[in-house]
Amino acid sequence: MTLMERWDQLAGQFANDQRAAQRFWVDYYNKEKAVYEKLLEEPEKVWEGTVEDLCAQLGMDDVVYFGAFLDGINESIKEPNPVDQIVEDSQVKIEIDPEKLYYNMVAMKADWLYKLPQWENILSEEKRTELYRAQKKSGTIVKPKKIGRNDPCPCGSGKKYKFCCGR
Repeated sequence: MTLMERWDQLAGQFANDQRAAQRFWVDYYNKEKAVYEKLLEEPEKVWEGTVEDLCAQLGMDDVVYFGAFLDGINESIKEPNPVDQIVEDSQVKIEIDPEKLYYNMVAMKADWLYKLPQWENILSEEKRTELYRAQKKSGTIVKPKKIGRNDPCPCGSGKKYKFCCGR
């Protein structure tokens, strides 16, 4: 059974118990935060090895939780890992792309991660603000101005819209 299949089973067992689910997610997010703190201490470092080895090196005590972490960071690393196929002895590589990682953390509304103090040594305040704004703007839908029936036609014919392209 892959780590993602085991994670789905583990996370799914709390569907009917709101309190237990909350404890589960708080525990996971705290472990995830600790791993990100370690990764961001050495942002240029390329972490390679088996899932089990990296789990131990990065201080996470549960390989299934680490599998979920790999799934979460996968879009923010330079070479994504095949997370749906990963087991304990799979070889993985974590080489973060700091700008992508920050952008994706903002997208996930993970303020406990994109507000970590380690970011100050990796990306300038201006760059973080730029990435934050770019991500927020990417979700904004801008509707084009509606053409009124008596407005000039946008095709440039000089006719009113209702007598030209508006038919």
